[in-house]
Amino acid sequence: MSGFGKVLMTIAVILFALGLLLQFTKIGRLPGDILIKKGNTTFYFPIATSILLSVILSVLLYIIGRFK
Repeated sequence: MSGFGKVLMTIAVILFALGLLLQFTKIGRLPGDILIKKGNTTFYFPIATSILLSVILSVLLYIIGRFK
């Protein structure tokens, strides 16, 4: 398998695991996320979730970079 194929498969596994994590936990509904419901319209902006995922990904990429 080529190097590019391995990278794509690794990204797919990471995205799958992240999807399962978001599906079965309350990570997508943290305090600080904005939820506005008016009539039949709903607006959801996950500020706290975005910050948390950004910190986690930054730490993960820093650790991966240290081992290269």
